[in-house]
Amino acid sequence: MATQEIRRSIHRNLSTGRLVHVRQGELPDGPWHAEPDHVEFEHDGMPCILHRNAAWCGYVAVPPGHPWHGKSYDQVDVDVHGGPTYAEKCSGKICHVAKPGEPDDVWWIGFDCNHHGDLSLHDVNDYGSYRDDGHLVSLYRTVDYVKAETIKLAEQAKAAAVTP
Repeated sequence: MATQEIRRSIHRNLSTGRLVHVRQGELPDGPWHAEPDHVEFEHDGMPCILHRNAAWCGYVAVPPGHPWHGKSYDQVDVDVHGGPTYAEKCSGKICHVAKPGEPDDVWWIGFDCNHHGDLSLHDVNDYGSYRDDGHLVSLYRTVDYVKAETIKLAEQAKAAAVTP
C-alpha cells in the first residue's frame, strides 16, 4: 500500500472523536482514541515532534554543524526503539517553526513504532492485542512511550553535539 493511502486510511470521526479505518470501520476501544495525532515539544533545547499515521513516530531536530546533520539514518548510532528509521530536512508534518535566533535548516532524525512486536492502528481490528490463549501478539506503543523514547533520542543528540 502506498504511503499516501496509508495516511488516508485512518482518520478521526469529527462528531465522535474516535478513530476510523476506511475499510475496517471504527477501531475498538483503546488508548489510541484519546491520544492526539501530532505533538510538538522541546527537550534540552532540541525541537521534538511525535507524529502518528498508523503507528507513532518520534523525531528530534539537529542544527547545522551537529555531527548527525545531513547524515542518513543508518549512519546515526543511537539507542532508540527499533533504531533510527528517518533522517531528512523539514518536510510536511515533520517540520517546525524555528524560534527567533534558531536555524530553520535543521535535520530531523527519527524512529518509528511499526516493527515486529509493535501493534499499528492497521493491525488493531485484524489481530487485536492478544491471541486466544492470552499471549501477547503485539504491543501498541502509546504517545507517552514514544515521548519518552524521543526524549532519550534528544538527550543522545545533545550528547553527540558536545562529544569531541
